[in-house]
Amino acid sequence: MATEVLMPRQGQSVESCIIIEWKVNEGDVVTEGQALCEVETDKATFEVEATASGTVLGIFYPAEADVEVLKVIAAIGEPGEDISAMRPTDDAAPAPAAAPVEQKAEAAPAPVAAPVAATAPAGSATGVSPRAKNLAAKKGVDPTTLAGSGPNGRVIERDVAAAQAITPAAAAKAAAEGLPIPSTGTGMGGRITAADLMAVAPEAVGEAVAAMDFPGAVKEIPVKGVRKVVAGRMMASLQNTAQLTLNTSAEARSVLGYRAKCKAAPEESGVGGITINDVVLYATVKTLGEFPELNAHMLGNKIVEYGNVHLGLAVDTPRGLMVPVIRYANLMSLKQLSAEAKRLAKACIAGTVDPDALTGGTFTVTNLGAMGIESFTPVLNAPEVGILGVCAVQPKPVMKGSEVEFVPHMGLSLTFDHCAADGAPAARFLVSLKQKLSAFELTLAG
Repeated sequence: MATEVLMPRQGQSVESCIIIEWKVNEGDVVTEGQALCEVETDKATFEVEATASGTVLGIFYPAEADVEVLKVIAAIGEPGEDISAMRPTDDAAPAPAAAPVEQKAEAAPAPVAAPVAATAPAGSATGVSPRAKNLAAKKGVDPTTLAGSGPNGRVIERDVAAAQAITPAAAAKAAAEGLPIPSTGTGMGGRITAADLMAVAPEAVGEAVAAMDFPGAVKEIPVKGVRKVVAGRMMASLQNTAQLTLNTSAEARSVLGYRAKCKAAPEESGVGGITINDVVLYATVKTLGEFPELNAHMLGNKIVEYGNVHLGLAVDTPRGLMVPVIRYANLMSLKQLSAEAKRLAKACIAGTVDPDALTGGTFTVTNLGAMGIESFTPVLNAPEVGILGVCAVQPKPVMKGSEVEFVPHMGLSLTFDHCAADGAPAARFLVSLKQKLSAFELTLAG
């Protein structure tokens, strides 16, 4: 009897998954445990494995389909078995089916290969000589776009020397809009830039623009997966909460000094990987212990304050923003907190994070300091009452008697739900956090 393959449930909060790609076709013989397809939830990516050995008799959903969990997505069995009862009754378009297993056509004789031309077309994968690579790097030329005149179409130095140096943006613009490429450019080393494509006489600008295909190249990106979830949550957060942001800065000499000591410590101490962000997370956890009104959820007609800190950590991933939760962060040492933050961030970036690890946060920290951001307005991860934005370290003038001293300061932006907390306790939270960061080694000793 044929075996059903179900879309598995990945975590209690996951309701559907998007099929990214099928790794098998109908008619393929598979073994139990073999990967059949790769799917994406709103939180992670994983593979669906074969639940039995046999022949793939049916694939019921195509790639890109958004399928509810526990639905039958494929069937495995013996050739000729009836699987009509397993097919879903919804309107999903069936995946392209392979030829029936029982009717394999005999292989047609292979055609005689045509002789290879001495010069290969642009983009051929016949290789690039080392000298050509070096010259291409100096000129800013992509050698894979050139027609090779070397043996078997290989791109050699003279091919690169004869090529125009043009930036990728300029090349794409010229190809998309049919613009002529000038012989020389204004970029570094004479490279042709996108601006050079528009370098025409002032009186001819209007005519040139009118002749272009407006608006030029565009790219449509469907809103789905993580992006769809983030968009929905951010909109709901702004619509359902009274958000207010307070901005300040904390003296960063203590934090920077402690980080330098960690980097210089012996490897066996295990503190070399502690980052400035880890230090901020630790200080935030300690401060939340003093301000339970910010370590809370706003749930309509009630506020839930938590006795433990389950700290959300915003992580930028190739698939979008994800917020894993460091559970019981208040019970961890700095070294333990650092290790757990790195473990969760790595899993998010790799797409292997447990979906349940992305729920249950009581307060969130988001850090844009590494990008040089000096101040921003974080959006609450509702129903949480607070979120801390960490900004770049910048020198700030400080009066020392009659003299002015420039002291490094770290920007801090606290967004809180004014429905659940008032401005005064939120401000006191920032004051306490500043004190802990300004004298971090004393915070560790506390």
